Amino acid sequence: MLKPTLSVRDAGALILGMVVGAGIFETPALVATNAGSEGVVMLAWLLGGGMSLVGALCYAELATAYPHSGGNYHYLMRAFGKPLAFLFAWARMTVIQTGAIALSAFVFGDYASQLFRLGEYSPSLYAAGAVIVLTGFNLVGVRLGKWTQIGLTGAAILGLLLLVVLGLSFASPYVSTVPESPPTQGNFGLAMVLVLLTYGGWNEAAYISAELRHNQRNMSRVLILSISFITGIYLLINLAYIQGIGLAGMAESEAVAAKLMRRAVGDSGAVLISLLIAVCTLGTTNAAIFTGARTNYALGLDFSLFAFLGRWHQRAHTPTHALLLQGAITLLLVLLGTLTRQGFETMVDYTAPVFWFFFLLTGVSLLVLRVREPEVSRPFRVPVYPLTPILFCGSCAYLLYSSVAYTGVGAFISVAVVVAGVPLLLWNRPRQS
Repeated sequence: MLKPTLSVRDAGALILGMVVGAGIFETPALVATNAGSEGVVMLAWLLGGGMSLVGALCYAELATAYPHSGGNYHYLMRAFGKPLAFLFAWARMTVIQTGAIALSAFVFGDYASQLFRLGEYSPSLYAAGAVIVLTGFNLVGVRLGKWTQIGLTGAAILGLLLLVVLGLSFASPYVSTVPESPPTQGNFGLAMVLVLLTYGGWNEAAYISAELRHNQRNMSRVLILSISFITGIYLLINLAYIQGIGLAGMAESEAVAAKLMRRAVGDSGAVLISLLIAVCTLGTTNAAIFTGARTNYALGLDFSLFAFLGRWHQRAHTPTHALLLQGAITLLLVLLGTLTRQGFETMVDYTAPVFWFFFLLTGVSLLVLRVREPEVSRPFRVPVYPLTPILFCGSCAYLLYSSVAYTGVGAFISVAVVVAGVPLLLWNRPRQS
């Protein structure tokens, strides 16, 4: 049986670890390319924080009214029934969460290989090693898993703050030495897609709602404070980028953070930033492993075919079998990324459309449950209802369209994997309550 073992600090570390990953080092250059001006860049990152906060308010109501280790799975089940909930849990187990773990592990492998290369398949070897080691930490118990997360997240945040301080204090204001060409017409919609992808991950708080102490009081605090802090950090980092290397310098750089650090402290800055990004992605990977296994556990409680996943290790306070299966599937996806030789890009294509489809349905579930279950106690009620959840659903629908428009063959593979769950659903019988 699950116990409320996580504090506000623990939950906040998990959210920060999920959100603050390699994206903030990779997407600012692309956002600058599509924004067109420095003011629009800052506006895009501010709007991204605001839209994430809108989603967090919706999740705060769901998580406090229906605290459950299954998170989205549980909300979809109450709103739409077990068949759709099963397909979501299947998709999360085989596509969404395992793909996200593999994606962040590949980024860790890329930057760890900058520090010490392990041969031709170095990024994949580092990625597989990170999945195995961090899964092992979480198997030992929730205490080691959460302290690992707190340590990695703390190191990442300190490193980001160091980047901000060095960028704003030691990198002299950027002055172009050559005439800049007129800026191309920006694509603000694409810029927002990239920004919101960088903010992604805060929704994982739903999967620890049953383990958060004083959930009804603390969940909204965790979500709102975490996203507010992340928004502030992202704005400061982009301000440092703009001051240190300029908009044109951001747009033309493949490693914007390394370029800033090189201007601030010299060539040693490139090594420092590689270490920083490696730490950030380890934090993201560990947080995804921690929360991802909770949905698999919930699936095992409800469906006989996956009953072996619904076993909770009482001493370690962790879903052992769910963690093991999740690790095995993730390693298969690491192999897939290795075979395509485009690990990160393959995982983005693989996960994005399926993620935004079910994210949209979760927003709709809030509207459905307000009507269907009005008697349920809601310690936190989303403000300006129903406009707030409608706005959230609209943003999810837009990102679903964008993810389909900009992804490649990986999207077709992921859809095929989700469809493969339909025969399992027809054959499998729900477990008796």
